[in-house]
Amino acid sequence: MKEITRFLLEYANRLMGSGVHTSRVVRNTCRIGESLNVDVKMSILQHTMVVSVCDKDSTEACNEVSVVPEFPISFELNSELSALSWEAFDRHLPLDVLREKYNRIVSSPKMDPLCTLFLVGFANASFCALFGGDWTARGIVFSATLIGFYVKQIMQKKHLNQYIIFVVSAFVASLVASSAFTLDTTAEIAIATSVLYLVPGVPLLNGVIDIVEGHVLTGCSRLIRALLLVLCIAVGLSCTLMLVRNSLL
Repeated sequence: MKEITRFLLEYANRLMGSGVHTSRVVRNTCRIGESLNVDVKMSILQHTMVVSVCDKDSTEACNEVSVVPEFPISFELNSELSALSWEAFDRHLPLDVLREKYNRIVSSPKMDPLCTLFLVGFANASFCALFGGDWTARGIVFSATLIGFYVKQIMQKKHLNQYIIFVVSAFVASLVASSAFTLDTTAEIAIATSVLYLVPGVPLLNGVIDIVEGHVLTGCSRLIRALLLVLCIAVGLSCTLMLVRNSLL
C-alpha cells in the first residue's frame, strides 16, 4: 500500500508541476488507482498535495503528503502520462510495470535549450507580424527575444526568484527592442511584442479551468500567481519606457 501511495503521489506531482489542471490530475491518478484495485482520495493545493489510498478488499489505508515541485511545462509529457493512466486502466498493469513505464517517460530526452531558444524567437517575431510589424521590427523582436529568453534560462538555472526573473527578462528584451525607435520602423509594435514570450498563458488557463470545475482554492492561487507574473512583465517594460521614452538615457 505504501509503495502504491508513493507512486501515485509522485505521478500526481509530476502532472501538477508540469502544467496540468487539477481535475485532470485527479482523474488520471484515480484511474491508475482503480486499475490497482484501490480507492484514491486526493486533496490538492497550490504547493501541497495529500493522497489517501484505501484497499477495497482489506480496507487498509495509507496517506502521503508532499510539496508539489515545479517542472518545465511539457504538453508531450502530460499527454504520455495521461496515456499511461489509460493503459494501466485497460490492461490492469502491475505496479512494477507501471513504475518502469513511468520512469521511461519522465527520463526521455528533452528538447535542446538552444532549439527552444530559437523557436521562441521565431514565435515572438510571428506575434509581431500578426500585430502589423514590418520586417525590420520582426528582426528586432527576434533578436530581443533571443537575448531576453537566454537571460531567463540562465537565471532559471541559478534558481532565482521567479518574479525577479520575469522583471529582468522583460526589461532586457524590451530594452533591446527599444533600438527600433532609432530606425524607420513600427517601433511601438516591436517593443510591445518583445515581451509576449513571458505571458503565463498556461497558469491563466488552468486557473480558470480549476475554478469552473470546483477547485476554487487552487484556481485562485494559480490566477493570482499568473497575474503577479503579468505585473512583473509590466514593471520590466515600464522601466524600459522610462529610460527610453522619458529620455533618461
